[in-house]
Amino acid sequence: MDIQAALKFGQQLLANAPSLNSDTLSLDVELILLHCLEKPRTILFTDPNYVLTSSIRQQFETLLFRRAQGEPVAYIVGNRGFWDLDLAVSPTTLIPRPDTESLIDWVLEKNLQPNCILDLGTGTGALALALAREFPKAQVLGVDFINDAVQLAQSNQQRNGILNAQFKQSNWFENVQGRFDLIVSNPPYIDEQDEHLSQGDVRFEPKTALIAQHQGLADLLHISQQAQAFLTSGGCLLMEHGWQQAQAVQTLLTQDQYHHVGSGMDLGGNVRFSYGFKA
Repeated sequence: MDIQAALKFGQQLLANAPSLNSDTLSLDVELILLHCLEKPRTILFTDPNYVLTSSIRQQFETLLFRRAQGEPVAYIVGNRGFWDLDLAVSPTTLIPRPDTESLIDWVLEKNLQPNCILDLGTGTGALALALAREFPKAQVLGVDFINDAVQLAQSNQQRNGILNAQFKQSNWFENVQGRFDLIVSNPPYIDEQDEHLSQGDVRFEPKTALIAQHQGLADLLHISQQAQAFLTSGGCLLMEHGWQQAQAVQTLLTQDQYHHVGSGMDLGGNVRFSYGFKA
C-alpha cells in the first residue's frame, strides 16, 4: 500500500463509519497517516507512491479504527496546533479549538498591554502560552484544578520554548495571589442536559471541563464574582462561553460592577466571549 492508496482506503473507511460525524474526513486521514509516517505533509504531494512498511500500515489501520469509533484525531496523534504553538494533548484536558484563538485576536485588536496575565482552567496551557508568546515582557500564570493538566501545560511550555509563563494547581482562584491586568478563562459552560454532549469529539473529552450547573453559567458566575479582587485598576476579565450565553454573561458582568462590558465573535461569526473592565 502506497500513500495514495492509503489515503483512499482511510477515507472510505471513515466515510462508512456509522458512529463518526465529521466533515473533515480527508484531513483526519492525512493527519493520522502523517503521524504514522513521521513525515511532513509535503510527502503527500511529492511522493504519493511512497510504500508503507507493514508495521506502519498496521499502525495506520489501528488508528483509523479508533477514529472510526469517534475518538478525536488530536487524542489519537497526541498533539494539536493552536495559534502558532504545537501543543501536546491528552484525554485529561479539552482539545484546543480555533474559536478560542478569537480571544487572543481581541486582546491584540484592543491593543491591551498587560504586564501580568492569569489563565483560569488552563488545560493544555493554550491561552496562557499564546498570550505569553504575544506579550514576551508579561508574566503569565496558568492554573488548573487537575494536576495532570498542570503537568501537561508545563510540558507544552518547554515544548514551545516559552520562558515567561508558569503553571500551578489551583481550584480557580484558591491558590492564586497578586493582581493581574488581564484574566482570561475558557471555563466549563455547557448545560448537563445539552444534547451535544453525546455528539462528536466532546463524547471523549473530560466532562468536568465541559459541564457547569445552572444552565452552564455556574463557573462563569463564580469567576465574574471573584475576579474583581484579583484585577488591577482598569484590568480586564475575558471569558469564553456558549454562543447563546452572551446576554446572560453580560448581565453577570454588569451586576458585578464591571465597566465597558461587551462581547465578541468567533471565526464562525458566533458570539463566543464576553469581557468587562474593573473601574
